[in-house]
Amino acid sequence: MASTNDLKNGMVLNIDGQLWAVVDFQHVKPGKGPAFVRTKLRNVESGKNVDKTFNAGTKVETATVDRRTMQYLYNDGTSFVFMDTGTYEQTEVSPEVLGDGANFLLENQDAIVATNEGRVLFVELPASVELVITFTEPGLAGDSATGRTKPATLETGHEIQVPLFINQGEKVKVDTRDSSYLGRVKS
Repeated sequence: MASTNDLKNGMVLNIDGQLWAVVDFQHVKPGKGPAFVRTKLRNVESGKNVDKTFNAGTKVETATVDRRTMQYLYNDGTSFVFMDTGTYEQTEVSPEVLGDGANFLLENQDAIVATNEGRVLFVELPASVELVITFTEPGLAGDSATGRTKPATLETGHEIQVPLFINQGEKVKVDTRDSSYLGRVKS
């Protein structure tokens, strides 16, 4: 148990049997009336965001979330297998939990796997990854002057939009949150 005065971003609360991560919080002391804490919470499993207000000093139940750096090994067809780099223990993550993160996973890539009581809650990938373009239409001379884009397939099979001057075989930096092209990677 913790007090609402102890809330921090990233803390996970157990409210009515569901796990909610604190996205943002603000202590408010109005001129009249008691102080309160205004929070933005994200449901760990569904990703739904809600605003919730607590009276200052109210006790809330916290959940223990174990975040470990794990290495992605392979996809066995039904789940994604990660290995704890310290204990070599393997953990299976369902495609539903991994979500769009599967579009950016390469073998031997590190990610943070968060668990609660042995259940995988979510997987945090780095904010950006470097991937090779396996297919895109060839660029033409003069294509660098415009802001137009074209589809390109990454080595993971995911398709993103890249500038016209990017060619097949080039390594690019991609934002894992919204699949946006961030730039070329110099080799």
